[in-house]
Amino acid sequence: MADKLLVVMANTDITNPSEIVPPLLQATVAAAMGYEVEVLLTGQAGRLAMKGVAESMVFKEDDNKTVYDHMKEAKSAGVIFKVCTPAIKLWGGDVIPEMDETVGGAYIIQEAMDDSVVTFTY
Repeated sequence: MADKLLVVMANTDITNPSEIVPPLLQATVAAAMGYEVEVLLTGQAGRLAMKGVAESMVFKEDDNKTVYDHMKEAKSAGVIFKVCTPAIKLWGGDVIPEMDETVGGAYIIQEAMDDSVVTFTY
């Protein structure tokens, strides 16, 4: 049985917070259940790692909770956040403090191929 969940957010439409929040909630729940959980932001979703982006997005119109608030809750639950190197190159290196590490494409492949890791992609 796998003991780690890797959530890869690559194709997530970051202009639509309703696509961003569910993977963060799933990661938070898995971490609360005691699993090792990593959320890896790559592609367009890599912009969420940049200061000012997630802070400016709300999940619902009548809700004051931002996407960044959901990310902070996931972090508090034990989720490890990583951002892909190309995202840093595309949008600059001013990342939110919740980002634990910058990784390259080989890391994603290595983790996804590991039998002890379940990978969800969004």
